Amino acid sequence: MTTRRGLLIVISGPSGVGKDTLIQRLLKRDGNLSKSVSFTTRPPRPGEVAGVDYVFTTRPEFELARREGKLLESAEYDGHLYATSANMVEEFRSAGRDTILKIDVQGAEQVRKLVPDALFIFIAPPSMDELGQRLKKRKTESESDLAARREIAKTEMSYSPRYDYIVINDDVDRAADEVLRIIRGARERQT
Repeated sequence: MTTRRGLLIVISGPSGVGKDTLIQRLLKRDGNLSKSVSFTTRPPRPGEVAGVDYVFTTRPEFELARREGKLLESAEYDGHLYATSANMVEEFRSAGRDTILKIDVQGAEQVRKLVPDALFIFIAPPSMDELGQRLKKRKTESESDLAARREIAKTEMSYSPRYDYIVINDDVDRAADEVLRIIRGARERQT
């Protein structure tokens, strides 16, 4: 029996929309989902675990990996670099595992060109006011950083029509159910 090639699922949305929480729910509910761990040059936030949340690296190491073609996509966000390992994604997909990439809209545009069969899901907040409140509750950014993130969020929201699906994260369990229905539908279309 031939192993089905895994889906590549791109999940994007503004900072604070709840992508990490949503992805954790997805991973718990569906054993065939894997999450690609992104590389970043930003310092870890409190509670983040190296190798689980991100692969934390230096700017020179990051630039070397980019020059060597080891990155599927890369982007700069709020002064820090982020990327996805091309090898990790290929290993998961070749093994038949559906792979989630949590990446920003810049990275998604790169993936769209390289992997036309990827599934693109944009996670949106119920409102921009709600997003602002969520960011504030995290207490991980200064007021000036919060203002910058709100501006970035407006730009990111303008990309949402380019995605295959837009899911509003008004309730994380409801949103996770909706995303799983989308993924399962894509699996059925693949066979």
